[in-house]
Order: sequence, then C-alpha cells, then structure tokens
Amino acid sequence: MTDVSIPLPKCQPLKILTGQKAIVTGGSSGIGKAVAIALGEAGADVVVNYHSNEEEANNVAQTITSAGSQALVVGADVSQEDQVQSMFRQAIDKFGTVDILVANAGLQQDAPLDEMTLKQWEKVISVNLTGQFLCAREAVREFKRRGVVEKVSCAAGKIICMSSVHEIIPWAGHVNYAASKGGIMQMMRTIAQEVAPFRIRVNSICPGAIRTPINSQAWNTQEAYNSLMKLVPYNRIGEPEDIGRAAAWLASDQADYITGASLLVDGGMCLYPGFAHGG
Repeated sequence: MTDVSIPLPKCQPLKILTGQKAIVTGGSSGIGKAVAIALGEAGADVVVNYHSNEEEANNVAQTITSAGSQALVVGADVSQEDQVQSMFRQAIDKFGTVDILVANAGLQQDAPLDEMTLKQWEKVISVNLTGQFLCAREAVREFKRRGVVEKVSCAAGKIICMSSVHEIIPWAGHVNYAASKGGIMQMMRTIAQEVAPFRIRVNSICPGAIRTPINSQAWNTQEAYNSLMKLVPYNRIGEPEDIGRAAAWLASDQADYITGASLLVDGGMCLYPGFAHGG
C-alpha cells in the first residue's frame, strides 16, 4: 500500500523527564505504547499498564529499558476501583512515587443508536470515562501527599487525559464513544480547576486520525486513505509517535504553565475542512 504520508523526522529524544515516574494506562499497543516509549526515552521510569496483552506490554517495557529508563508491567482493568488502586500501590512500591499519569486506556463498541445495547454503552463509559476518573483520583491523592519536589519538577504532578477530536466533533454510530470523550473534556477541566492550587497540572491530548490497529479500516487501503485525507487538511495520517512526543512535552516542565487545556493533535481535522471551499 502507498499513501501520501510524509515520513516523520528522526529526532533525538530530549531527557526532559529525567527522575520522574509515570503510569501509562493501555500502554501495550497503539497510542499508549508510543506514549510509554516516548516518556521512557525522555528519562521517565514507566509503569506500562495492560488489560489483556501481557506479552506486548513486556515488549514495550524492554524498549523503555533499552532507552536507559526503568519499566514495570502491571495488568489492571481501569474500570475496576480495586485494580486501579492496586496498580498505584505497585507503582509506588517500585518507584517510590508517581509524578505523571497518562490515562490512555480506552475502547470502542460501535453501533447505531437504535441498535446499541445498554451493555455496549456502559462498557465504553466505564473504561473510557470512569477509568480515567479512578486513575486521576489516585494520582491526585499521591501528588497531594508528596507535594512539589523542585529538583524533580516544578509541579507536584501531571495528569494527561487521552481524549479525542470527538470531544468536539459528533460521530454518528459512536454515541457511547463520543459521549465518553465529551465527558473527559469537562472532567479534565473541572479537575484542573480544582487542583491547580496544589501545583497539579491536568490536560488532555485529543488525537485525530492516527495509524493504529483500532482504526485500520480507515487507512489500510488506498481508497480508504484517500477518503480519510478529505478530513485532514495537513494531508497525512498521524502516527502514534506524534502523540507520544506531545505527551512527553506536555508532561515536562517546558509546559509548566499549561493546565486545563485540550491539545489537538489532528493535522487540522477540527478546522472544518469542508468549509475550505464552501460555506
């Protein structure tokens, strides 16, 4: 298959997270994998959370250790309170604390509204939204307990919620997913408002079309890719590494004055490209 993607530049990672400890949920594949590796390459020790694919999580951990950072693989279903709490205990037992949470774990169970079951609705909301709430709550508890350690970071802690362009763009046939991402946006902003006085930063990354297995039908043929590009003014699909680099920067002190923000990483998808030549 060929497409008009522009190869990503090969950049030497900057060690902007040296000495920090991170948890990345859903870190065994796709965007979560790229984020976990990017944080590790930036100097952070990383808990790689997985739900079902331990082998892939171990591969991610090996990549992180090859970059000179430590890694810990932890299985947990983020929609389950006891498993989230256990994951944080393991992280703190191993690394002493947690400085960064990237709440990335998520899923889709798509159907037209009149065919969607309550089970499909509840499953997506429980993982995508409740899971982020549970993880953020545990992170804030640890950040408040420890406070700011200035030799490590300007902030007491950083939370990055993985949202989507669909916190803005409606998506027919995906009402549970779009509702979860809209909920993440307001949850993130509300938590950011609440915890800013404690020097805790909370932001979201909103990916657009990213080349991951979950959406392969949108890019794995030339016809599908060309159709997708009608929605992306920058005229290339995003790569997981685009999100990984954004997360490493947003978690670093280089972004210390940013909180309550949704960072769109979407090649312009939210610029309403249909209006470029109409409207």
